[in-house]
Amino acid sequence: MSLARVHNFSVSLDGFGTGEGQSRDAPFGHAGEGLHEWMFATRWWHEATGRPGGTGGLDDAFARQFKPGIGAEIMGAGKFGYPGWHEDPEWKGWWGPNPPFHTPTFILTHHPRPSIEMEGGTTFHFLDAPPAEALEAAREAAGGQDVRIGGGVTVVRDFFAAGLIDHMHVVVAPVLLGRGVRLWDGLEGLEKDYDVEAAASPSGVTHLTFTRAGLPNTA
Repeated sequence: MSLARVHNFSVSLDGFGTGEGQSRDAPFGHAGEGLHEWMFATRWWHEATGRPGGTGGLDDAFARQFKPGIGAEIMGAGKFGYPGWHEDPEWKGWWGPNPPFHTPTFILTHHPRPSIEMEGGTTFHFLDAPPAEALEAAREAAGGQDVRIGGGVTVVRDFFAAGLIDHMHVVVAPVLLGRGVRLWDGLEGLEKDYDVEAAASPSGVTHLTFTRAGLPNTA
């Protein structure tokens, strides 16, 4: 069966997946790029952005799990755009004309609009639906492949709370944010349903994987 997977999802030491004060100029609020510096340094990211170099090793190996086997993505309104983007009919996301998803991508929003076909195989579909209904639509579009739950924090937390996440890769970055949106609130005891593994990287981050008990670990 098609799995629901989360990859490269970074949180701070105190559990925040984004900072406070998000805006068009600050997509992650006061967190800046601190949560994702590990990923930006990898060879995988350099290849994806058309640059030479980058680091290999554990961080690169985990980062590369982002794409294989994925046939659709689900993300929240807060990942697709800045607060108030729904009032801008020209807004097409942060990623330019060729977004990195290359699959049908479902945006969960209370302000649906017509689908937008982008370059490279990404089509944005705007959906006002609860997690289970959104996952059903994404699985149909994925054609038997897995569905990536792309964030932001609230979306991942809601899918976890609904028991819909099969595999999740969380990266704990060595930063303290103090405020923002926390991932783990309301999810006490979720580890009982998952096989949890941890791997420390020389870069200072810790990679955690949560794989539903009985499923093979995809990392």
